[in-house]
Amino acid sequence: MRNSNRPIPTPDRPNFYGRRGSRPLKDTRRVLLDRLMPKFGIGYPDQNGVDPNSYFDDTPDQVWLEIGFGGGEHLAGQAQANPNVGIIGAEPFLDGVGSLVRHIDERGLTNVRIIADDSRPLLYKLVDACFDRAFLLFPDPWPKKRHSERRFIGPKNLALLARLLKDGAEFRVASDDMQYISWTLQHMHNHPDFEWLAEGADDWRTPPEDWVKTRYEQKALRQGKKCNYLRFRRKPRAA
Repeated sequence: MRNSNRPIPTPDRPNFYGRRGSRPLKDTRRVLLDRLMPKFGIGYPDQNGVDPNSYFDDTPDQVWLEIGFGGGEHLAGQAQANPNVGIIGAEPFLDGVGSLVRHIDERGLTNVRIIADDSRPLLYKLVDACFDRAFLLFPDPWPKKRHSERRFIGPKNLALLARLLKDGAEFRVASDDMQYISWTLQHMHNHPDFEWLAEGADDWRTPPEDWVKTRYEQKALRQGKKCNYLRFRRKPRAA
């Protein structure tokens, strides 16, 4: 029997698997969230055809997307290095949202917007070809075979990203889990709208020049794990 308290999934409100809750936030972090989320937070719109540029006070030169920003280290670093780019980040885990808000406050960032939940209910409402870059960094690999459909990389989400990315836009995926890397390469190879940019082994073993390490990535490297960095390009749409 379905749990009556659990929302029934719909095409634009799919099932979400993963953590949302966290240990109680410190009072200082709670105050910071209460103060800054009204400005930087994004809710789910009711209407279709939303232009993500509209979420920013000034129209940015580009709009980027980070799906599952963790503690926000990468997103905040990219926002600081690219002040003319608007970056939308999604993270359902409250500790991660609190961490990003702290980065925003300490660095005086104004070009970040936050979805404090699953990204997809917003993404389904956005206009086509609206993102210039997207990131999926160290996602939950869901290693058990019976959970593989919970991985973000899959036909439905790739079709959604292909619709949202501009022609020539870059999609970056990083993981320290080789099973997830193999899974990603298989699905990206099978999707007609993406091409892998690697020309040699160093292209996936070495991060891009503008890379900002995440907290999880730093921990993995200290433990001697190998991280892989995949870059894909959205192919031009047919004329």
